[in-house]
Amino acid sequence: MKMSRLLIAASILCASGLAFADDALDAFFPQSSIVISASSNACYRFDIHLAINDQQRQRGLMHVRQMDEWRGMLFVYPDSDRYSMWMKNTFIPLDMLFIRKDGTISSIARDTEPQSLKSVRAIEDVSYVLELNAGTSDRLGINAGDRMWWSGEVVPPASEN
Repeated sequence: MKMSRLLIAASILCASGLAFADDALDAFFPQSSIVISASSNACYRFDIHLAINDQQRQRGLMHVRQMDEWRGMLFVYPDSDRYSMWMKNTFIPLDMLFIRKDGTISSIARDTEPQSLKSVRAIEDVSYVLELNAGTSDRLGINAGDRMWWSGEVVPPASEN
């Protein structure tokens, strides 16, 4: 009897998406905001979660079932390198923007395949990878050569407030 109640509770929690809601991300990842200056002569602001340590970068957006339109995740690396990403346990398609240390966008992997184990790699050394909902780059006219602006200001995770 106890086991069946546990399974029912777990099923409800997973089906509702509560296990990986924004609140769960807010508790694990610090937050900040960025602005992207697009080649379409427009600037766009995104509220982002920051993956700044190994544990956060390994988790990323895994198990997230939806993300608000103006949200994203910025992976911040201590050194520039040809980083690669994958979509294991990631349920939403993403645009991955590979960004040089100076903030210019090197390349964009558009509409990546959810749950794929295929490696998506930067074409040159980068310091950041920004993940946005798939289609965002096309919709807003964001392209390689455009620029991300980030002050580096960080709001600690909710559990540290």
